[in-house]
Amino acid sequence: MSYFRKNIDAMEGYTPGKQPKGEGYIKLNTNENPFPPSPRVLDAIKAAANDELRKYPDPMATAAREKAAEVFGVEPEMVLCGNGSDELLTMIIRAFAGAGDLIVTPYPTYSLYETLAEIQGARLERIDFEEDYSLPKDFARPEAKITFVPNPNSPSGTVVSKEALRQLAGRLKGMLVVDEAYVEFADGNCLDLVHELPNVIVLRTFSKSFSLAGMRVGFAFAKREIIDGLVKVKDSYNVNRLFIAAAVAGLDDTAYVRANAEKIRSNRAYLTEQLEGLGAFVWPSQSNFVLARFAPPVSAERLFEELEARKILVRYFKQRRLEDCLRITVGTREEIDALMAAVAELVESKAVMV
Repeated sequence: MSYFRKNIDAMEGYTPGKQPKGEGYIKLNTNENPFPPSPRVLDAIKAAANDELRKYPDPMATAAREKAAEVFGVEPEMVLCGNGSDELLTMIIRAFAGAGDLIVTPYPTYSLYETLAEIQGARLERIDFEEDYSLPKDFARPEAKITFVPNPNSPSGTVVSKEALRQLAGRLKGMLVVDEAYVEFADGNCLDLVHELPNVIVLRTFSKSFSLAGMRVGFAFAKREIIDGLVKVKDSYNVNRLFIAAAVAGLDDTAYVRANAEKIRSNRAYLTEQLEGLGAFVWPSQSNFVLARFAPPVSAERLFEELEARKILVRYFKQRRLEDCLRITVGTREEIDALMAAVAELVESKAVMV
């Protein structure tokens, strides 16, 4: 006998990337930033860790909301803070999709969208990207309550143009959610669509470019009436005092973030060149990771396993269209060199052949 709802019993749940115990790992599997957070952020967190922690935080995280509005050129009423963008995704599905309602995502993409839809009892339709990871012409489902487009996409790192997303939003009756988790590593963004269109939500996270995955800092941007509705379904005090301090300090030091993003872009080009030199195909990434396809006789799964045995972690997805691919986070030059030396040795020794 089970006490759970039938859809909860039936689902598998989201599987995060491995968080290893012990030292000595080169961790290129969860798209964390290899560089530390801004010193201003660390100082702000330390200063906020005082006896005021006995009090509840500001339920709307007003200081962070206002600072984000200032930095990103929107009104404070167009900003909502979340415990990482994952919590904002949960709010969005709670607010817009009921049991049986249609949610659309491209495929392959971030699998948490599917997990959250299953929890809600919504109906999910996954529509294949084209081979180059552009959206197919028939992607729009006007009746969908929510359409998710991560931009850049994970695991491919590829982007959809702003104009394509603008046109997509115009064909939808429901909400278009543009998930810009990795946008600071890209050449452009779609934030100004929230000024133009009533049915667009843009999400940002500080987990990647701001080096704050451990703080769970996320923002949603949309028209005021959309934000007002989302507030109704958020937890009462969904972000804490340290979140607010870290978010404000991080937004006060965007120059530091941009400098680290440029290092990662440079390292991304280096990693891509090294992988292509070994015969892998790499999609053009605008993120802090790359997706590399390995041709037979090299087995991506065996390469993943052999690298892990050497304490080098990358991400392997045993699913359609990705069976021959590895997603590799862009690390430091030293980490990339260690990775590539191991890959070259494994390929040359035929230890990872089919």
